[in-house]
Amino acid sequence: MPPAIASLIFVIGIAGLFFLDRGEKPRVSKAVVIPAVWLFLNTTHPLSWWLGLSPSGGMSQAYVDGSPFDMTVSVVLQVAGLIALSRKSDNVGPMLRKNRLILVYFSFCLLSVLWSDFPLVTFKRWIKALGDVEMVLIILIESDPFGALRSILTRLGFFLFPLSILFIRYYPLLGRRPTNSWTQEPVGVTSQKNELGIMCMMYGVFFLWRFLSVYRERKHPSRRRRMLAYGTIIAISTYLLNECNSTTSMVGFASSASLLWLASRRPVRPALVHFAVLAVLGLSVIALFIDPEGGLVQSLGKDPTLTGRKEIWALVLSLHTNPLIGTGFETFWLGSRLEFMRSALPHEIINEAHNGYVEVYLNLGWAGLCFIALLVATGYKRITSRIRQVPEEGCLFLGFFICALFYEFSEAGFRFNTVSWFFLLLVIIGAAQAVSLASSRRRGRRPADIASEGTLAYATRGTSLPSQWVREIRLDEPSPLPPL
Repeated sequence: MPPAIASLIFVIGIAGLFFLDRGEKPRVSKAVVIPAVWLFLNTTHPLSWWLGLSPSGGMSQAYVDGSPFDMTVSVVLQVAGLIALSRKSDNVGPMLRKNRLILVYFSFCLLSVLWSDFPLVTFKRWIKALGDVEMVLIILIESDPFGALRSILTRLGFFLFPLSILFIRYYPLLGRRPTNSWTQEPVGVTSQKNELGIMCMMYGVFFLWRFLSVYRERKHPSRRRRMLAYGTIIAISTYLLNECNSTTSMVGFASSASLLWLASRRPVRPALVHFAVLAVLGLSVIALFIDPEGGLVQSLGKDPTLTGRKEIWALVLSLHTNPLIGTGFETFWLGSRLEFMRSALPHEIINEAHNGYVEVYLNLGWAGLCFIALLVATGYKRITSRIRQVPEEGCLFLGFFICALFYEFSEAGFRFNTVSWFFLLLVIIGAAQAVSLASSRRRGRRPADIASEGTLAYATRGTSLPSQWVREIRLDEPSPLPPL
């Protein structure tokens, strides 16, 4: 089929997905366009790639300096985000106070300028890293934050997944990338197959959640057509996972989907959810780091060396960076260290450790790993509270959480401007409200009291209480969702 005809068919198909999902939409402000563009660029390519531009200079210099055009785009988005946040500063302050640990972590990252070999690069990358927090906050301060999140991810999914198939099948110069073994790996709208894998994981879990939610609305008039739209994206996601052959993404998607379904069952059984999470992550750790023969990895049909990743881990750890504080925020892969790794692995274009935990250790040492461990523990605690109080939302957070942790086993995902880091921040910050409500109940304050206080406070400012708060404070009402 000629590419032009295929493009027309895919455009009609994308329009059909939006048509199937028509109907009542959440009321969101125009500010959500900012995080939508930010997430689109982080999921796919920088804007310079889409426009056919490229940074000047050699590969190493381009990695250090980046593209001036993309830097300008990032600054514009971040400034626009700050303006949007300043207009709702009364909501931003309390949310930041509930997430002091994230503020302390980013403060430590900034402090690493003092011992970094490239302090200016560290500072510039730290500024850009704040953009992820900004975009998450813009979504969460909406009057209906979950509605804003649904709106962004649904629209991006309807566009990115069909476009990935179109690129892979009919525009190989865009949708495929040459490998060192003289083959072509499918990348779709992303820059490499593992990024395609994390896109399929995160968005696939989201559309599975949407499918299950609509499935339970048995009397809704648009139930069947919406199930068709969401089921189509799930099918495309499964197809793309098979095409890119990313074992981490495939196992991560299957595990996250299973845990999401388990957490969505009524009544909630916290002990069973905890056991399942522990079993999934525990088996992964054993397979990757404890099993000496690599039998569990081989049972999945993969190389027990994880396609050279274990060699990379041994090489980067042999450089003996500062074990306590590392080399500085996002600066390990610069200068002599980068030259050493590329000379040791001349056939690899490498700029990451292919393991999120090792990457954090190299840049921020054990101190950074302790911060990440605290963030993960905080996020999980908040998710479990969310599942008990707002089950439909809590199970989606759990799916995102497991996807992010799975991705870290084989890729460096605790990095700014990555899909996994964005969603992890979204889960940690977004699930904080359930914890605060639970704490208020333990102190003897009823949810109704919190509601009346919140309504009065907002009324004095001439603003209505966000619908998200109203939904969360009705904790004594039974869940309207019947079990599957």
